[in-house]
Amino acid sequence: MTGEPTASRDVVVVGGGVAGLSAAVYTARQGLDTLVVDPGGSILRRNARLENFPGFPLGVDARRLLDLLGEQAETAGADRLDARVARVSPVDGDPDPAADAADGARFVVATDDGDRTRARHVVAATKNEVGYLADLDGVAIVDRGKEYVDADERGRTGVAGLYAAGRLARKPHQAAVCAGHGAEVAVTLLEESDEPFYHDWVAPEGYFTDRDRDVPPGCEEIDADERREREAAALDATRERFAEPHPDPQETHPSLED
Repeated sequence: MTGEPTASRDVVVVGGGVAGLSAAVYTARQGLDTLVVDPGGSILRRNARLENFPGFPLGVDARRLLDLLGEQAETAGADRLDARVARVSPVDGDPDPAADAADGARFVVATDDGDRTRARHVVAATKNEVGYLADLDGVAIVDRGKEYVDADERGRTGVAGLYAAGRLARKPHQAAVCAGHGAEVAVTLLEESDEPFYHDWVAPEGYFTDRDRDVPPGCEEIDADERREREAAALDATRERFAEPHPDPQETHPSLED
């Protein structure tokens, strides 16, 4: 995209760890044009074995979990860009003469590679990395040995349209907590956007309609045949994904590398 007119997205998620990917799953499933920008350096890849994540009674390879979350976000419709975000700036400073305010964008997200994307919403989900937010007035940074973005419990910052998720929002250093907070931030974003949203729920056929109710925004009813088809596809995918150990080598802390 370098040198081309600035692209436009509904949501740009900065960071591809569990918080960022979980947020992307929810926004993309509800039809928001979502881009995840991340150079692939989630700290979770240093974990030898993740044994406290819900749904895996015998544990799960942390790299496998990240792969599955990334695949889930892409299946939901999110795009991914392997790059590091250098700056998030107000759209008022966008020098692109071809851009206008018709897309409702509030931010311009620029990467180290020179790619630029306009966004209505930004979810910051990097771990203690805040330098790319320096151009945004109203972002409060909390320094407690490491830097965090000051946000409320649902990830709202002092800048409209900017949210912080996971560790960057001072959530505990636990994958399950950060994944849940990423989802909560995305739901907050959906509730505060112009998109109609009730909740993300696949219900059995007739759950709403047999009670003379319309299927609420964000919900879906499926019949028994569709449920069986989806379950069979999920079982096949699970068998395939877990048939062999994850091929990536164990990552270590940078201080231990030669």
